[in-house]
Amino acid sequence: MNCAHCNGHYLKRMIPAERWQASKNYENKSVLISGGCDRNGKVPFGHFLHVFKDIKRAGLKINLHSGLVDIKEIEHISTFADTVSFDFVGDSDTVREVYGLRKEVSDYVDVYKELRKRVRVIPHICIGLRGGQISGEFKALNLLRDIGADGLVFLIFRPTRGTRFSDALPPSPEDVARVLCKARTVLPQVPLHLGCMRPGGEYRRKVDRLALHCGVNKIVQPASGIEVLAAILGLNIKLGEECCVL
Repeated sequence: MNCAHCNGHYLKRMIPAERWQASKNYENKSVLISGGCDRNGKVPFGHFLHVFKDIKRAGLKINLHSGLVDIKEIEHISTFADTVSFDFVGDSDTVREVYGLRKEVSDYVDVYKELRKRVRVIPHICIGLRGGQISGEFKALNLLRDIGADGLVFLIFRPTRGTRFSDALPPSPEDVARVLCKARTVLPQVPLHLGCMRPGGEYRRKVDRLALHCGVNKIVQPASGIEVLAAILGLNIKLGEECCVL
């Protein structure tokens, strides 16, 4: 769909599924399977089920970005995915403007509920998805409070060259902190993760420090000095080497 915030840029770094199968690369413990999405908002993975089953037979865990899949596809997913990472959006205008989809918030809620019945699913909220604006993040949190969540990953809009939002700014660290603190308040028992997709540099250092104070449980690729701050705050530090949802 060449979405406004990404334009397929980050998919270029990924290995096509059929190429992985040919290489039989079993060095890692897990794999991420992602899109892009078709015009219905789902990752069209159906032609690669044999590849995913081969990955499972090799003993690797699978994290799947599914998109807006239907019931039949969810049944297939439940046979091979250890975790589904699901983009959860709380504003229909954002869906149309960023993803270019004629979908509503209710479509995301319905698919998320169906996924939860059959597979472990971790919702993802991108803070500032609408070109750096806060638009629907708080509604998304309230919806997840009512529906339930086994964990929640936060991403942060990252201006990317070659996209429609390339000249936009990421949300301010203070706006990010407001969303994170709200999440900690309305989802007090849910593990909160700050995912890999977020701006770097000084911005990351500010956000990561704020994230610790907001009660985030896991930070992917933390900025320099964050482990020291975590220790000062009396937090137990555990290091991992896989996708945060695994």
